[in-house]
Amino acid sequence: MRTELFRRLARFLRPYAVQLAVLPVLLVVTNLLALAAPLLSGWAVDAVGVEAGKVDFPGVFRNCGGMLACYGLSALLNYIVATRLLRVGQGVSHDLRKAAFDRMSELPVEYFDTHPAGDLISRICYDVDTVNATISTDLLQIGTSVLTVAGSFMMLLLISPRLTLVFFVTVPLSAVLTRFQMKRVHPLFRRRSKKLGALNGFAEERIDRQRAIRTYGVEEADLRQFETYNREASEAYYQADRASAALGPSVNFINNVSLAAISMFGAVMYLGGGLSLGSLSSFVLYSRKFSGPIREAANLLSELQASAAAAERVLDLLDEQPEAGDRPDAVPADHFQGDITFDRVEFGYDPSRPVLKGFTARIKAGSLAAVVGPTGAGKTTLVSLLLRFYEPQGGSITIDGVPVGRYSRDGLRRRLALVLQDTWLFGGTIAENIAYGAPGATREQIVEAAKAARIHRFITSLPDGYDTVLTDGGAGISKGQRQLLAIARCLLTDADIVILDEATSNVDTETEGEISLAMEHLRQGRTCFVIAHRLATVRNADCILVLDQGGVAEQGTHGELLEAGGIYAALYAAQWG
Repeated sequence: MRTELFRRLARFLRPYAVQLAVLPVLLVVTNLLALAAPLLSGWAVDAVGVEAGKVDFPGVFRNCGGMLACYGLSALLNYIVATRLLRVGQGVSHDLRKAAFDRMSELPVEYFDTHPAGDLISRICYDVDTVNATISTDLLQIGTSVLTVAGSFMMLLLISPRLTLVFFVTVPLSAVLTRFQMKRVHPLFRRRSKKLGALNGFAEERIDRQRAIRTYGVEEADLRQFETYNREASEAYYQADRASAALGPSVNFINNVSLAAISMFGAVMYLGGGLSLGSLSSFVLYSRKFSGPIREAANLLSELQASAAAAERVLDLLDEQPEAGDRPDAVPADHFQGDITFDRVEFGYDPSRPVLKGFTARIKAGSLAAVVGPTGAGKTTLVSLLLRFYEPQGGSITIDGVPVGRYSRDGLRRRLALVLQDTWLFGGTIAENIAYGAPGATREQIVEAAKAARIHRFITSLPDGYDTVLTDGGAGISKGQRQLLAIARCLLTDADIVILDEATSNVDTETEGEISLAMEHLRQGRTCFVIAHRLATVRNADCILVLDQGGVAEQGTHGELLEAGGIYAALYAAQWG
């Protein structure tokens, strides 16, 4: 991996510095023992002799016993080094995953609006595992290869400097070829990781949307799209692996040429009396040890390039700028009266295409304000700005006369409760889901909130009651029941401002009545901000804001807006006739 990439990874290796400092010592001893074995083998050959009746059996047994001892001890130390590196690799992968997940919790919502969930999951899981594989196994192989090559070369020089000249031709050739190939394949492996992330993102989205897919009968179209992503990912894998696969045979051919040259010139030197048979035998063994790691380095190339690309993707995530911190003069948000003012607010997800254009409105403390309007008018955008998921590009938003940007972001969001059309339910019990925003809540408080939200009877009808485990976002319970659970969660947080974004749009009339009653309890003593398409849910609002073309086209009560005969009256007539 490149120096810059290793420098970026170094901070995750520092906690394991002591272990990493000891391992090279064990690795050196391991390889010295392995390197001693061919020398002992040559001595054993020389002890046999070339003339009948002159075999030095004690010398043969002594050298062979030494070989067994060296190989046995080397294997034991190698096992110790391997297990320690596995521990370091798992530790680093744990720390990388934690850092990546921590960083995701700090990123602005805008980042998740523009990056597929599957791609982020791929970085945290697949890419981190790829880095772990390099640390756990490839580092050991690289370290062993370096020491083996260096030690073998010294022994080759010691046995026969003239015969070693063969490697001064083959090694530079292998090095140049390897360097050229590494530069060529790195972009291919980065592209491979990117394509895999796109495939994971598509698959994750489609698995989560199976009901809609089956309802609309678009299985065939989805299969064709999946085939496109799958084919692109497979092709990216093939291109990367094909480019790296060419290196192994090339380096192997060069090494075989060097072995053939050694055999030929070594035989000539032996016949001329310049080299004993044992020394030639040792030289051949050392030459194989010398060239073997070079051949293995070529095979490691694909793994190293894949690991480098994976590490870059994880580190790129860690390098993303977190959500801006609170201002030095931030005001604590301990309690809100709930008076909200939008003053000439300008905003667009793409600045060249504004969603809100000079939006101005006031919502009085303790009132129920409703925002209605056609799709794309900017209703949900108001919620995102109020929660500071995005910052306005012009104008200001104040709560109790203080700009929302002056409140601490965490404090501001804790004083606001949000119920969406698609409820947030997590894996865990019903009690844990209700208490999600108030982890210290007692069972009695959870039950009281459920009763106020009119969901207690349903919960107690379940076999495990409040200990019923919800999976897959609340699969198995109706949308209306999920909404009531979300309302119970809001009640338990004791927020000062409640935002209901299309909370009754996907439920039947009876359930809508239950939700409306729960909402009446929820709004007591709070400012309520309701976004709705179904106008029946906003008829009792203290103030209805009608959005159109990025601004307030009309505002007033239900009766006033019907009398005006404008946009609201047309929307109401379209729904009710």
